[in-house]
Amino acid sequence: MEINTVITISREYGSGGRDIGKLVAEKLDIPYYDQEITEIAAKKSGLNNEVLRENDEIATTSIFGNFMAGSYFFANQAYNANELTINDQLYLLESQIIHSLAEKGPCVIIGRCADYVLREHKHTLNVFVHADIDCRISRIAAKHNKSPKEARDMINKTDKSRASYYNYYTNKKWGAAKSYNLCVDSGKLGIENSVKTIIEAIKIFDESKNK
Repeated sequence: MEINTVITISREYGSGGRDIGKLVAEKLDIPYYDQEITEIAAKKSGLNNEVLRENDEIATTSIFGNFMAGSYFFANQAYNANELTINDQLYLLESQIIHSLAEKGPCVIIGRCADYVLREHKHTLNVFVHADIDCRISRIAAKHNKSPKEARDMINKTDKSRASYYNYYTNKKWGAAKSYNLCVDSGKLGIENSVKTIIEAIKIFDESKNK
């Protein structure tokens, strides 16, 4: 199946959004980008990869806010990087990288406000993957060998962090249906059917763009 669409995937922790994104990319035979974006950022900036990983998808505490969010300011050097926090620098650098990846052609991009960064990119389908809390607790507990309580705490902490990051750098609300083109309940559908649903949506979206 040949497509022209860039797929961005935001996800609740434990919903399987990352696995779903990988499978969508594999089945469509298109590139998949997640931690790869941070690795590219490390090479471009010369900053330590581990430091960037620790600050990846973490909201800043500076006054930067969404005043310049989603733009090319860092790439165009319209702002002195030394005046920005590491979080702001990483957000802007990853935004530049996301634009570059999208311009190369169809791909799957996980997190990093990619839906907002690419808001002017015509061929983008923005997906949010969610699931009920019991399903997510079961997945995280099994994956990380945690108790249900520990898993719930991990979920709450990670979701709060992702929401804070997204809400801070965009003018939208993380997890709100109107912030995305498609919301998929992986708890009800399962991983494989969630992948099928997204691919079918991509097909419909691609056909509508070609009319």
